[in-house]
Amino acid sequence: MIKSWKVYILAIISFLVGTSEFVIAGILDLVSKDVGVTIAAAGQLISVYSISYAVGTPILIAATSKLSRRTLMLAALALFFIGNLITVVSTGYPMLVGARVILALSTGVFTVVALTVSAQIAGPGKQGTAIATIMMGFNLSLILGVPVGRVIASTYDWKMIFYGIGLLSFIAMLVILMALPKSQGEANVPLKEQLALLKRPQLLLTLSISFFWMVGYTIVYTFITPFLMNITGMSNGMVSIALFSFGIASLLGAQAGGYGADKLGIPRTLNGSLMIHAAILILMSLFAHTSIAVFPLLLLWSFFAWSTGPIQQVYMISLAPSAAGILLSLNTSFIQLGIAVGAAIGGIVVESFSLQSIGVAGAIGVAIALLPAILSFSMRSQSANGIQSVTSKE
Repeated sequence: MIKSWKVYILAIISFLVGTSEFVIAGILDLVSKDVGVTIAAAGQLISVYSISYAVGTPILIAATSKLSRRTLMLAALALFFIGNLITVVSTGYPMLVGARVILALSTGVFTVVALTVSAQIAGPGKQGTAIATIMMGFNLSLILGVPVGRVIASTYDWKMIFYGIGLLSFIAMLVILMALPKSQGEANVPLKEQLALLKRPQLLLTLSISFFWMVGYTIVYTFITPFLMNITGMSNGMVSIALFSFGIASLLGAQAGGYGADKLGIPRTLNGSLMIHAAILILMSLFAHTSIAVFPLLLLWSFFAWSTGPIQQVYMISLAPSAAGILLSLNTSFIQLGIAVGAAIGGIVVESFSLQSIGVAGAIGVAIALLPAILSFSMRSQSANGIQSVTSKE
């Protein structure tokens, strides 16, 4: 029971750091107005965050492998506190960009260490449940953190969100200091060895599924708030309800994805989710001016978009069970790079075409993800047939 309590502490803090990442999309219009930049420029705060997360986290984790896990989590939260403080006192766009870099690096390090520590705390046979609990914290940041952040930003000021997150992160440091035991550092796999896996064509193809899937998703999600307000015509209150419903649909979708992978098989479930995902984004553009149509489409989009994540993780592990940890780490980096590229492309689409066009652009990104998926499954099938052929001869 005590061990479970400690895992839940890490899950709650994961909710905190996850909110700092996701909430920016829900208040993008307010940030752009306050800072004095366009919506497209404000959207690049998401790109900066994701690139910093994807590139910086593996380097920092490798460089700090000998530190106590508790010490590293405390250091990450201290840096996270500084990032929130800079956000609150920021006086312009460049300062805000710097704050996003700091928040990304601290969140990335904390996330990786929290997942590792939770597995250690849980012990053999319960590690999967512990890791799922930590990930639940991140899912809840999308379900609760983003809509609540929107309400706070609309009622008071968007910086109040980061003021509150910063204060809570300081409290979280004290809780970790008192509740979690010291643990030794680990022997991390060198970056060179991790990157060597990318030389395997099937693994690279499979990782590219995550990249293009997230590119398509982020093109739309980055600008979802201005889309709902300016194109669909939803009110502030309705947008908050829509974002809350979106978060719940994402949680249900993630559970359905894992269930589908077990019952229907990975290829059918993954390809099906990608195709439906792309189709829904096109429909969102076509019916963009009708809130009655957009609201249910928004929920379906979230459901099928987030169902892809667990399917992809199961597939990654099945390809190289002995290197599961490394592959999942690389998969996270590819997802963050996809977020960065998607936010950048979304900004270009908004500036060069229109806000309504993001649905079509996002659908193209998701559709592209089908190509490496089909090729990867084909390679897996050929490999399986080859093994069966050798076995039958023996």
